[in-house]
Amino acid sequence: MKYICDVMIGNTSIKALVELIDDPDDNIYEHVRHQLKSFGNEAIPYLENSWGSSYYGIIFQSRVEKIIREIQFEDIKSQVQSWANSSEKDLLEGTLVIARYQYPGLDEEAVRNSIQAIRRDVWLELNNNQTAYEQIKIFNRVFFGVHGFRGDTKTYNSPVNSYINTVLECKKGNPLSLCLIYSIVAQSLDIPVYGVNLPNHFVLAYMDEKRSSFMINEQNEFGVLFYINAFSNGSIFDTNEIKEFLNENKLAHDREFFEPCSNSTIMKRMISNLIASFQQIGNAEKVMELQTLRSVLM
Repeated sequence: MKYICDVMIGNTSIKALVELIDDPDDNIYEHVRHQLKSFGNEAIPYLENSWGSSYYGIIFQSRVEKIIREIQFEDIKSQVQSWANSSEKDLLEGTLVIARYQYPGLDEEAVRNSIQAIRRDVWLELNNNQTAYEQIKIFNRVFFGVHGFRGDTKTYNSPVNSYINTVLECKKGNPLSLCLIYSIVAQSLDIPVYGVNLPNHFVLAYMDEKRSSFMINEQNEFGVLFYINAFSNGSIFDTNEIKEFLNENKLAHDREFFEPCSNSTIMKRMISNLIASFQQIGNAEKVMELQTLRSVLM
């Protein structure tokens, strides 16, 4: 144990600790594991490079994998906490954090470029004279027609339908992920479209910021001009359909089912969707980790 303490200086200490990972003494291994985790992401390159050493066996490799995973998870948990404590709670930033949970080597620039490409194509066809309905008609044509997004009805519960990078790549997702990308692009264009957290579903609300409903003699107590179902190619509907949906599911007409939810609520819902997905495929470890991440947002 004294030897371990003596080498705890800089990169030399990380290398020395890595060499002790397969020590048969469990107490030494636990100390090594704890110390390596204390280095955080700095230790990961050394751990990954150790796999190339032919003289290390299966126990060593399995322990290395475990330590890397634990370091990465602690980093993600810290990022979720930072996001929860931030005043902005930027939706795209939050979804990127969750994507990095599954894909540590996530190409964040590729995600941003994909979103920017959708935004550019929509922006080219917008003008100040268009009504809200005309804007969404254009948006839908570009989002679903040109870029080919669609709801995944075949593998609805697959975890990949919840990660923004895989949804952007495959052009298909679940209601939440499609609404999320749709709203991120819309809001970047100053189109007032926000998520509505329905039970077992997720839709979008086009907020009546210009009070257009009064001009057409329609009243909406929730300040919404109309709703958008991104899982159904952007179909437009009104409050009555939400009421019918709630009635069918024997649910009360709570305001939260008609009004935009917070970005924190969207993040919790995304993690809950992932928990349900991993429960279905029997991945208990992922379920426990995701439950921990969700608790950070509570």
